[in-house]
Amino acid sequence: MTSAAPRPKATPKVIAAITIGNGLEFFDFTVYGYFAIVIGQLFFPVKDKAYELMLALGTFGIAFVARPIGGLVLGLFADKVGRKPAMTLTLILMALGALGVAVAPTYAQIGLWAPVWLTVARLVQGFALGGEVGASTSLLLEYADDHSRGYFGSWQFVSQGFSSLLGAGVAALLTNTLSHDALYSWGWRIPFFIGVLMVPVGVYIRRHLDETLGHRAHADESAKAKLKEAFSTHAKLIWSGVLLIWGGTVATYLIVFYFPTYAKQYLGMPLSVSLWAGVTASAILIPVSIFAGRLSDRVGRIPVTWWSRLALVLLVVPGFMLLVHYRTPAVLLGVVAVLSVLLALQASPGITFITELYPRPIRATSLSVVYSLGVAIFGGTAQVIATWLIKLTGSELAPAWYMIVATLLSSLPFLWLKETAGKPI
Repeated sequence: MTSAAPRPKATPKVIAAITIGNGLEFFDFTVYGYFAIVIGQLFFPVKDKAYELMLALGTFGIAFVARPIGGLVLGLFADKVGRKPAMTLTLILMALGALGVAVAPTYAQIGLWAPVWLTVARLVQGFALGGEVGASTSLLLEYADDHSRGYFGSWQFVSQGFSSLLGAGVAALLTNTLSHDALYSWGWRIPFFIGVLMVPVGVYIRRHLDETLGHRAHADESAKAKLKEAFSTHAKLIWSGVLLIWGGTVATYLIVFYFPTYAKQYLGMPLSVSLWAGVTASAILIPVSIFAGRLSDRVGRIPVTWWSRLALVLLVVPGFMLLVHYRTPAVLLGVVAVLSVLLALQASPGITFITELYPRPIRATSLSVVYSLGVAIFGGTAQVIATWLIKLTGSELAPAWYMIVATLLSSLPFLWLKETAGKPI
């Protein structure tokens, strides 16, 4: 029988140390989405604007291919060596990937090698981020007691909200202050350089965190033994987790990251206006995620997640209908605000619930693989599928219907999984 590490003292400084690094990595990874239209024109110059956008979003999604590999490799590293060294390694790798994007030559400069360069840089970013979520979320929950894990887990999405807010804010600032030529020649690179420069800050502030892995006996287990335990003994929990991730990640990538592109491409709004959709969504994620985490500590993960998902299913189509009919910035921000509240209500308890399903010795590995697989299969493809569905059906409501299908099917595991709130893990 293995023993768990004594639970270290949790302080605001500790939460900040864990989540700031996580937020920095998500900033580097997701800011790409806010410049998808610009990157599409610079790296994938084709006549059909829809295909140009799909290629740019495809490069956004290609990074997700590497996330399960990174989740497996870095998750095993976190369960064997420790959460802290794994999180430091992911930060360094993310910086390398962001630097690759920042200095990438365009199609006009090196031709077909430009998208190849971009793809490699995005794959490095995907590999790094694949291991970050499992290690950082495991560390957050292992600092918490049995009655505060929802609150601690919520900081995973608070950090993502901060990073998305920063990314959207920087994008909005650049598009409103730079000329078209300046934005397309060098301005779009600035956020990626910012991301590179912020990574050393994350490495520094994580130096003094306490390790929570537990007894060194865990470190003596082979990777093969850990994988066998995760994918054989707990196989049903692994695939249930992947299914649960589906609805949440599709909603996240469509509401937070796709809406600015959607508003520009299909609603005819200027990029400088449409980017405020991303700012709005990100700003709402921060306080509502904390509220949802605390609420799930009191009433349970499953009720909060389930009812917020049901509300999203009922409201997403009417929201898109309002957008298509009125096509004004006020309606855009109003719809995004409502949907973002429902997203935050399900996301925070959801990631906590999934993390609590797995025992400590394989927690980082299991969560990294589950999250990375779910996001790679469903999150990385969400924007491409939404764009393809609009082109296929001719309906600007298509993304809403896809979100409904994903949300309903991904909620099936609630039929057989048991509540985890308040129970020892």
